[in-house]
Amino acid sequence: MLEIHQFPCLSDNYGYLVHDPESGETVCIDTPDAEAYLREAGHREWQITQIWNTHWHPDHAGGNAAIKAATHCTVTAPAEVERIAVPDRVVAHGDTVRLGGFTAQVIDVSGHTNGHVAFYLPEAGVAFVGDAVFALGCGRMFEGQPDQFWASLERVKALPPETLLYCAHEYTASNARFALHADPDNAALADYAEHIAKARAAGRPTVPTPLSRELATNPFLRADDPALQARWGGATPAETFAALRAAKDTF
Repeated sequence: MLEIHQFPCLSDNYGYLVHDPESGETVCIDTPDAEAYLREAGHREWQITQIWNTHWHPDHAGGNAAIKAATHCTVTAPAEVERIAVPDRVVAHGDTVRLGGFTAQVIDVSGHTNGHVAFYLPEAGVAFVGDAVFALGCGRMFEGQPDQFWASLERVKALPPETLLYCAHEYTASNARFALHADPDNAALADYAEHIAKARAAGRPTVPTPLSRELATNPFLRADDPALQARWGGATPAETFAALRAAKDTF
């Protein structure tokens, strides 16, 4: 069974170390803070053997060089990561990567950036989605286009509903405020928002989140819902998604 160690780093990022006890391999999912990753791996006596980057932003790939220098690990990343660190292997949608006996599928989730990928491990029932999807949110559309981003979200929506989504930031309380504004009649969302408020008040993380809950409550994943389309406009889900994303940008 995979062991996933989640820890806070920088101001609001989550770091992830994923360890396969049988092979002894450990992968860093993104590298926002090299020192934190090396420290956390050391505490668990895990040897970092790989890095998997979801996209090029410095709070996701900025620690690559330092971790590789310290551990001699290999770096797997989408081509865009070459902007700040040269990966050992470039991957794109449809590729696979391995951690010991586990295989991860590489999924195109571009929109936040144009090369953003997610890593889905079906045997473990988990997906590391970077900044493509957050609990009750999605990444800001810095580089992509609405049709592109919506297609990416549809690929996430198609995963088994029990999949746990490991996103990269603790943005959920803020996202909940917008979600309630966007979808005020959603009873499941109201319950979820109450749960989030209690969790954060107690200092507990709201990540990971099951896809099933996001399908019922995340307005960005529900841009094809008739009620949201009626409320926010748009002849297509991508147009409704664009309206929601623009509203969130200024909320």
